Amino acid sequence: MPSEYNAGAERRGRSREKLATLVKTRTETLSLYSELANHQPFEGDEVTREALQDFCQALIDYAASAHFQLYRYISDKLERRTPVIEVAGSIYPRIAQTTDMILRFNDKYEGVDLMQCDGEILECLAADLSSLGETLAERIQLEDQVISAMAGQVH
Repeated sequence: MPSEYNAGAERRGRSREKLATLVKTRTETLSLYSELANHQPFEGDEVTREALQDFCQALIDYAASAHFQLYRYISDKLERRTPVIEVAGSIYPRIAQTTDMILRFNDKYEGVDLMQCDGEILECLAADLSSLGETLAERIQLEDQVISAMAGQVH
């Protein structure tokens, strides 16, 4: 019995660690999103270019963290609680869609030199960033459902 209890406590400790890592990368990404959005209207300057590159890197780190810290943990059957598995399974297709949108944004802007581009790219950046903000908000709501389930707050 004590070894079963220790194994369960160890698994819960790992899940808390993974959630803390996810929340940390998510917070960093949102902070950089806000910093980039504050540069609007966008200009082809070095400060905006650096803010965009920093944000793109954080965005990919966040998407990877969510995948490896949370969903892979569940898909590798390291999570045993049925409510968590059910919540994760029901929202994963929508999470995958948000990941695709994140990757498209990154692919479009990661290597762009704003100092060498035309005004059309800068206008697209503003619209794409707004759309991405909505995507991130949806993703966070979905992730929070899994986090709540892992914390035992499933209704």
